[in-house]
Amino acid sequence: MTGSKVVALGHYQPERVLTNAELATMVETNDEWIQSRVGIRERRIAAPDEQVDEMAWRAAEKAVANAGIDVADIDYVVVATCTAIDRSPNIAARVAARLGLGTPAAIDVNTACSGFSHALATADHAIRAGAASKALVIGVEKLSDWTDWTDRTTCVLIGDGAGAAVVVASDEPEIGPVVWGSVPEMSDAVRIEGRDGTFEQEGLSVFRWATTQLPTIAQQVCEKGGVTPEELGGVVLHQANLRIIEPLAKRLGAVNAVVARDVIESGNTSAASIPIALSKLVERREIPVGAPVLLFGFGGGLTYAGQIIRCP
Repeated sequence: MTGSKVVALGHYQPERVLTNAELATMVETNDEWIQSRVGIRERRIAAPDEQVDEMAWRAAEKAVANAGIDVADIDYVVVATCTAIDRSPNIAARVAARLGLGTPAAIDVNTACSGFSHALATADHAIRAGAASKALVIGVEKLSDWTDWTDRTTCVLIGDGAGAAVVVASDEPEIGPVVWGSVPEMSDAVRIEGRDGTFEQEGLSVFRWATTQLPTIAQQVCEKGGVTPEELGGVVLHQANLRIIEPLAKRLGAVNAVVARDVIESGNTSAASIPIALSKLVERREIPVGAPVLLFGFGGGLTYAGQIIRCP
């Protein structure tokens, strides 16, 4: 086998919908203020007893069912998250136990909002190296556990949920080379620090970096993936801010692509945002099977990662 491909996706979001109108009763804000700045209309918030590993398991179960494979064949589980409460065991091991897997490698990746693309790259690399044959890649966050609900600059942004992908070995590689990196001088731009820390960010700095640097990096992802922006069938960026997503897709020249705008109804779900948005687009068949799709995440660290995949 010379490469890997995504064969199925699944996502899970909590039942509770938190609207901008409801947030306006909690902090000094309003719907117009939120939508004009970040494009978010509502978000999903997990119940107090709904834990990170449970959401990850629910998304994974759906992805595995959609793939139609035997769970016993999964030999690698990688979970991207920055909101797990427990240090050990990791979320990947707990998901493997919930699914009743055999003896898979089970690791967590923490690069915050770029986590899913990092995790997908490690699965692709493991399969290419012969260390795995069928992998489960999950992005999951419960940011509501780490949110200051009196801070209107951050509480209006976040949402909870999980998305998962099943990745298998393939004679024809359908996951392109990853372009990843970091900006060390901005390592403190997005933070959850200490045992009782809350989500904080230097929003303007991140916005400026994203709007000025991302178009060039996204172009590099396309070049490494062997496609032009005009050939893209989908663009799925980290769902941080609609005011970043839409201009970037336009500047990139992805004129024929379906652009994920899940941030409107899900908010910023960090490492879960790309797989949730992609899973919804695939479920609704908005992107043709086999079409090239740009995935790109950026966030805490400041880290970034992206690759081209073929739509399952």
